[in-house]
Amino acid sequence: MNNPKNFVDEMIDGILAAHPDQLECINNKFSGLIVKGSPKNNKVGLLTGGGSGHLPLFLGYVGKGMLDGCAIGNIFASPSAKTMLELTKAVNGGKGVIYIYGNYGGDVINFNMAAEMADMEGIIVEQILGNDDVASAPKGSEANRRGVAGIFFIYKIAGACAEEMASIEEVKRIAEKTKDNVRTMGVGLYPCILPEVGKPTFEIDEGDMEIGIGIHGEPGIMKGILKPVDEIVEEIMEKILADLPFNPGTEVAVLINGLGATPKEELYIIYRKVHQILKSNAINVYYPYLGEFATSLEMAGMSISLLNLDDELKYFLSKPAYTPFFSQLQL
Repeated sequence: MNNPKNFVDEMIDGILAAHPDQLECINNKFSGLIVKGSPKNNKVGLLTGGGSGHLPLFLGYVGKGMLDGCAIGNIFASPSAKTMLELTKAVNGGKGVIYIYGNYGGDVINFNMAAEMADMEGIIVEQILGNDDVASAPKGSEANRRGVAGIFFIYKIAGACAEEMASIEEVKRIAEKTKDNVRTMGVGLYPCILPEVGKPTFEIDEGDMEIGIGIHGEPGIMKGILKPVDEIVEEIMEKILADLPFNPGTEVAVLINGLGATPKEELYIIYRKVHQILKSNAINVYYPYLGEFATSLEMAGMSISLLNLDDELKYFLSKPAYTPFFSQLQL
């Protein structure tokens, strides 16, 4: 790094320098990025936002077939309501705007405030809160759960629906349906270090693990000695499969996500066991995604997300998308 205080601005400057044909900042400020050439007339605008330190979440999914813009906060800090309002105006193509973001207190406050200000300016805004983290609240209290890597599926499917020029009501419906059918749980092995702090934000002892840990180091549901990967996957999959009916014969999309410092080779070892468990439960994998989709700086660990699919969700998931951090051809 250079000066830690400049960490986020220098990161955004680098992203814009690398992808000038795809992204631009609003009002010459690094606090918000949009798809170059926004807004697109008669298309529902899709916005997200959150603290930096999670690439490619959140701003990595701004691009064709996914999101139209992202509000950028400091490391692990919510973006401002003012930035969200500026982005809302920038991506509004006349059919309204949908905010899709994780269920965190600061984000909820600021996004709600931005939606109220947009309403006063005559812009229709709907909101979708990602809450896929099974470990963060018990079954029956899903509204209290955090949003983690599974929000990728909401971006992907809602983005494909909006790309087909659907109404705001239809895009919101498909986004809600996706949200209701995705579940995630992760494990942390080593903490992250905030640039301006210079030391770990929480502690995991050498040789230990924490199942259910959040992407900011929020407490998980179990701490203990690090186990072999198959045993960790079995514990996580047992909890995910028990939380939502994944019936025999159904199809799922699988997301194996690294938290920032986990080699891809290990993610494939994880997927190997996930695939075995799904096969033993007569659950078919429609498509697996492996890589870093929602990180926490250099945290070591991983998360597993399952999306329960039907024909409608498969249709939109299969559509192409192209962003600086993620691309997909027609499946």
